[in-house]
Amino acid sequence: MPIATVNPANGETLKTYEPMGEEELERRLQLAEATFRTYRTTSFADRARLLGKAADLLEEDQEEIGRVMTTEMGKPVKQARAEAAKCAKAMRWYAGNAERLLADEEPAEADVHDSGASRVRVRYRPLGPVLAVMPWNFPLWQVIRFAAPALMAGNVGLLKHASNVPQTALYLEDLFHRAGFPEGCFQTLLIGSGAVDDILRDERVKAATLTGSEPAGRAVAATSGEMIKKTVLELGGSDPYVVMPSADLDRAAEIAVTARVQNNGQSCIAAKRFIVHRDVYDAFAERFVAGMRALRLGDPLAEETEVGPLASEQGRKDLEELVDDARRSGAQVLCGGERPDGPGWYYPPTVLAGITREMRIHREEAFGPVATLYRADDLDEAVLIANDTPFGLSSNVWTRDESEVERFARDLEAGAVYVNGMTASHPAFPFGGVKRSGYGRELSGHGIREFCNITTVWQGA
Repeated sequence: MPIATVNPANGETLKTYEPMGEEELERRLQLAEATFRTYRTTSFADRARLLGKAADLLEEDQEEIGRVMTTEMGKPVKQARAEAAKCAKAMRWYAGNAERLLADEEPAEADVHDSGASRVRVRYRPLGPVLAVMPWNFPLWQVIRFAAPALMAGNVGLLKHASNVPQTALYLEDLFHRAGFPEGCFQTLLIGSGAVDDILRDERVKAATLTGSEPAGRAVAATSGEMIKKTVLELGGSDPYVVMPSADLDRAAEIAVTARVQNNGQSCIAAKRFIVHRDVYDAFAERFVAGMRALRLGDPLAEETEVGPLASEQGRKDLEELVDDARRSGAQVLCGGERPDGPGWYYPPTVLAGITREMRIHREEAFGPVATLYRADDLDEAVLIANDTPFGLSSNVWTRDESEVERFARDLEAGAVYVNGMTASHPAFPFGGVKRSGYGRELSGHGIREFCNITTVWQGA
């Protein structure tokens, strides 16, 4: 795949970039290693000042970088500006909380004495250069939720971004440079996916994080395992959205529309499978389909647009194949289901019902504005359907029954359970999944500690 900005609204190639050669990559790896030696000794106050400055600059650039993201991957420009604002918020959160999250821990006094020590501390120390392999769907947010905690912990970052968002990738390096971070603290590597393996094998790279597809995750995990390097993986998702009889149906249906189509439906944590109790299935389906049908599909740079094009021609083709397979196997198309005429990689908001386990869309992730509806006889069946997937990223539950809340929180196989609301990522809460959705956590104290050397400091009497 070439490193290029290709506008998904019309297929026009706007900019192309040559991949970095071996000499430039070597220079950058040397720089990362050298910078880490001194940057790791800086104070939390100094790091917080720099990260706060980067947040200020990002807010100032919100309009400009929002249009860049929209042009590169097609998200509605209002959502692109919101993404930039969310990144600034996360940067400030880590600037204000990292020192507390990484403070030395002291075990119980009885355990210290039992070990024969006068004092024991658990200290969090940075690992070194960390490679981040990041996707195009949230081209700022996915990077910042790695970069902000990593830099506050004293690590340095190497970014291999998706090849279709090179301008956003270069902007990120420039942002940290303008904020005053030492040269080498955060570098963008303009390389193809084929170059990742060699970088992972380089001894100067100490760990890796990847957000992306399952095959990409397997490849990074395999090499990192061979090299005995720490990894965090956030992979695909096919999140359930369960609606029980006690739910506020109007609100549940309204939020369901946003949960399925935000970012043009191209989100790992988007609700994708809508599992509705039989007592309220028809009422929910009517509201949900009406909401999906009413969405405005169009130019992502237009303020009124709610759903833009998919990021790539191949992405639309993959989505169409899932819908066509379901249709051939007996699924009912309640709205959408046909690509519109004209340029660009658009696909309409679509709802499918009558889904069976034999259909590909039941097993695979639909990465676009396509929802599947399931009818469940009771809570037990709802849980069975929800867990009948290789993924386990997040989940949504709508009920006013506290006993049902506890059952879902206990039994759903997912990294998060959102009750009466839409799954979202927040800097204060851990984010990540189970099963084939990956391992490890981003955000919160759990995320910042992923790339730390957890060191026991034992002192004798």
